[in-house]
Amino acid sequence: MALTATPDGVLLVDKAAGMTSHDVVALVRRQLQIKKVGHCGTLDPIATGLLILTLGRGTKIQDLLMSEDKEYVGTLSLGKTTDTQDRAGQVTEERPVPDLTEENVRAAFEKFCGDFYQMPPMVSAIKQGGVPLYKLARQGKVVERAPRLVHVYRYSIDRIASPEIDFTVLCSKGFYVRTYAHDIGETLGCGAHLQELRRTRSGRFDLTRAVTVEEIKTADPVDILSKILTLPEVSRMRGA
Repeated sequence: MALTATPDGVLLVDKAAGMTSHDVVALVRRQLQIKKVGHCGTLDPIATGLLILTLGRGTKIQDLLMSEDKEYVGTLSLGKTTDTQDRAGQVTEERPVPDLTEENVRAAFEKFCGDFYQMPPMVSAIKQGGVPLYKLARQGKVVERAPRLVHVYRYSIDRIASPEIDFTVLCSKGFYVRTYAHDIGETLGCGAHLQELRRTRSGRFDLTRAVTVEEIKTADPVDILSKILTLPEVSRMRGA
């Protein structure tokens, strides 16, 4: 299929686990034969959920879309810390999980609400001297990072079944849910890592109009192209 013109707009994708955000971009470029494709906000390979892709002239509003608040549902696992702060990493420490009450858990979550500073993990895409931190981490290097001011607008504790806690969090851009899980574990005195993560919302966009990776792979490209939100549509949805 050869397109006569590159579509401009936004494609909402429900990312599958085990893929990088760049894998999804490459798939869309290949399947839809579109060269100019970007994404708004990296999702780690273990994470699933909403990935906003910008196409054609839509890439010009990428920074704008990336700056919006995001909502995640996740599961943290108590008792083990890892070098990546999620289940993909190597376990660095194991500690017994104390008997926790709902009050204990809520107090720990409450500590990370509103404005607070978060230390970006070493395994992240933040660059130091032009080199992403995760590349330095692979070389066994740990470098000094500047804490970032982040914001949690609201959270809910959805299930406590030790050693697992399910939660939902609405947060500002630049927020690391892995670090959130790690820091809550430290507050509870037993350590923790992020077990599962799904992004459910970014700004005004959610999963209701998202296409799955499987659909991108198998559906007629014309059907996928029909799901693209035009730039005027995006503007209206954002209330701009």
